[in-house]
Amino acid sequence: MHLLQLCPRVPFPLTTGGAIAMYDVAAGLVQAGHRVTMLAINTPKHHQPADALDYLGPNFRLVTVDVNTDITPVKALKNLLLSRQPYIVERFISPMVEEKLIEILQGDTVDIIQFEGTFAAWYAEVLGRHESSSLQVPPLVLRAHNLEHTIWQMLAGGEGNPLKRLYLRDMATRLEQFERRHLPQFDAVAAITDDDAKRLRALGCPEPVVFIPAGADLSRFQPDPNIQPKPRTLFMIGSLNWLPNLEGLNWLLREVWPTVRAEMPDVELHIAGSGTPEELLQPRTDGVVVHGFVDSATAFMQRYELMLVPLLSGGGMRIKIIEGMALGKAILSTALGAEGIAVRDGHDIVLRDTAAAWLEALRAWYRGEMPVAAVGTAAAHTAADLYDRRRVTQQFVDLYERLRPVLA
Repeated sequence: MHLLQLCPRVPFPLTTGGAIAMYDVAAGLVQAGHRVTMLAINTPKHHQPADALDYLGPNFRLVTVDVNTDITPVKALKNLLLSRQPYIVERFISPMVEEKLIEILQGDTVDIIQFEGTFAAWYAEVLGRHESSSLQVPPLVLRAHNLEHTIWQMLAGGEGNPLKRLYLRDMATRLEQFERRHLPQFDAVAAITDDDAKRLRALGCPEPVVFIPAGADLSRFQPDPNIQPKPRTLFMIGSLNWLPNLEGLNWLLREVWPTVRAEMPDVELHIAGSGTPEELLQPRTDGVVVHGFVDSATAFMQRYELMLVPLLSGGGMRIKIIEGMALGKAILSTALGAEGIAVRDGHDIVLRDTAAAWLEALRAWYRGEMPVAAVGTAAAHTAADLYDRRRVTQQFVDLYERLRPVLA
């Protein structure tokens, strides 16, 4: 089978959940003997050479198109005044990408085109305009990493600044209109969580809507016996240029950490992630250590004891939780943070939603009353049983096989 995968960025290096999710589809399919052509928008922020993924072998081809997706106040204001297109999507719309997409389809036989997320979904409309021509358009699959408008609705609900709240609500409305318009253009939608699958159906998305979780190459997440976690340490890792992660961190530092610091003065909180704001990188004296970007998320997670996921808004699936589970880490998360992951509170994760409940859990951890080792061991078993990349790859292949009769 030949898959054409349309990505809003080159998924390399593997430092963010979105990059890992896109990469593991391609790598898993190649490993299973299929052929993958990846058409990727090469953004200034994540720019990569054309040979960045050549190591995947002869059954993989990366085609990149340079597009300036940088956010600027002038472009944002122009979009707000003159366009109804969501600005965060509009940045990824390029005639050059459209031309390259058509060129690939004209030059090769493609069995399935998979669009990775909302930022790539607009290009399905391009293909719709060519269906009456001689161009052979195969079945189109949207992989819904998130239901984007729900994230912005949640962010707006938690925003205290009236002007920011108004802007966030406007963006949420535009995104909902965009998603309602474009979802029917796909032959199938692969939701990354079961909750998102239900939301997509409620939005009027035509069937089939299937739940296919993110997987991970578990060989990348093998515990190193030479790394022992430092006692009395907590850690959080995630892209801090993604607003829900930054919102959750700010909540943790504002609502939870001051009490932890007062009651447990020897506890350290270690924070890592790409896109860390400059103000967070300033020296601190409150037991919080901000590392910024770290070369190895695997090594970072093993150096500290309890993993924190204080997510208050968002959708989709937290790949970093799967990675932490694979490493046998005990994780304290909000229920939303663990959405879409088949875990049970007290068995392979600890779930709490309010600041008071988080403090209660952290006090139990500090007193040694939280079964950290048992929770981590159960988490590793869950990750191996349900989220191995090979299992997830087969679910995609099964979906593609269901769609292939559409070609007849």
